Amino acid sequence: MDLKGKKVLVFGSGISGEAAAGLLFCNGADVVLYDGNEKLDAGRIKDEILQEGRSKAPEETHGTVSVVLGDFPEALLGELDLTVMSPGVPTDLPIVEKMKAKDIPVWGEIELAYACGKGDVLAITGTNGKTTTTSLLGQIMKNYKESVFVVGNIGNPYTSVVQDTEEDSVIVAEMSSFQLETVHRFRPRVSAILNITPDHLNRHHTMEAYIAAKERIAENQMADDFCVLNYEDEVLREFGEKVGAQVLYFSSRRKLNRGVYLDGKTIICHFDEPVPVCDTDELQILGTHNYENAMAAVAMAYAYGVPINVIRETLKCFAGVEHRIEFVAEKNGVAYYNDSKGTNPDAAIRGIQAMNRPTVLIGGGYDKESSYDEWIRAFGGKVKKLVLIGATREKIAETARRLGFNDIVMADSFEEAFERCVEYAQPGDAVLLSPACASWGMFKNYEERGDKFKQLVEQL
Repeated sequence: MDLKGKKVLVFGSGISGEAAAGLLFCNGADVVLYDGNEKLDAGRIKDEILQEGRSKAPEETHGTVSVVLGDFPEALLGELDLTVMSPGVPTDLPIVEKMKAKDIPVWGEIELAYACGKGDVLAITGTNGKTTTTSLLGQIMKNYKESVFVVGNIGNPYTSVVQDTEEDSVIVAEMSSFQLETVHRFRPRVSAILNITPDHLNRHHTMEAYIAAKERIAENQMADDFCVLNYEDEVLREFGEKVGAQVLYFSSRRKLNRGVYLDGKTIICHFDEPVPVCDTDELQILGTHNYENAMAAVAMAYAYGVPINVIRETLKCFAGVEHRIEFVAEKNGVAYYNDSKGTNPDAAIRGIQAMNRPTVLIGGGYDKESSYDEWIRAFGGKVKKLVLIGATREKIAETARRLGFNDIVMADSFEEAFERCVEYAQPGDAVLLSPACASWGMFKNYEERGDKFKQLVEQL
């Protein structure tokens, strides 16, 4: 794509915004990075973009970079050729609507990276399991090919690696609904939607809009592409009838004529004929939800042409991802588990299901307008005490009491919540951080929250 001399607005800073600005700068665009937070350090942001860009592309290809903070300068609208939205910035802001009304193209960071990059994209979305599946598939592909990049919502912006991609590269990408809102021509060679349950309704407003955003991962795929879907998800089973790509299902509950399924304890890959991949007893990741993540990765890799022996050996060695039902330590007979990535009720249900001891649970955080009924019902006698923090604590407590669960403790800080857990947990119990809420308001992200939990455990 020829960006040279184009005036491009990057809306929102942070890791994605700065990476997008750097890619545009490398390709000759005149970049304006805008952020409404006037307290940011504009000089630092610009210097980092310039330094990164100069290290990745020759000077003759460079454009220019400026940084604008605070109130949006609406006079800029008459100069723009393109706007690139950072994932955290809502696309229905009044100023963005004005851009659309002026026919200024509004892209996301993913669309920009795809337009400028090379190689095949294997893209994964879903409410839960994205990071585990992306990490596993990334490892499979790295054991198969040399030029592999694992990017996206997993913490490494797609735009940050574009300058390093080649025609034979493979990009394994974790896609959020925020990122998929702004795709136009993005076309993965293999896509996957793992599951869909309510999440981010504060951003998407309706479940229908959230589902539509997820399904956009496959909207440009064609008959020689593949789309991997969870057969046990009713929304996705229906969606599979409309997809332009070849649909491959995975299932943890039934045998499939074509796809990947769990037969007892054995993962079977059935394309032309059923081929055993491995037994779940051979995996280092636990729980049905992780077996589903593994099956999705198997289906994607096999559809792309990876030999089954490479898939099998990678599966056996994969140890999971940080902050997802991560065993931290056992202290004084109590097992501590970090599931900070359980940022919505459905993900947190999976954390509870993985526990095999009486559990003291830390819940609560930022309110994404979720319903907590199913999460509370999943306690099923496992949760002996619920310690609540954050903006959602009263809402969750009210739900719990309505459903007959009354062993609730309120805490004013994360540290206090941890202290209460240590106080209530007995030898043979587990303490589980699986909040069912985002971390915002108390932490900058779920990683920081999980790291704090692990630090507190190690200090015991």
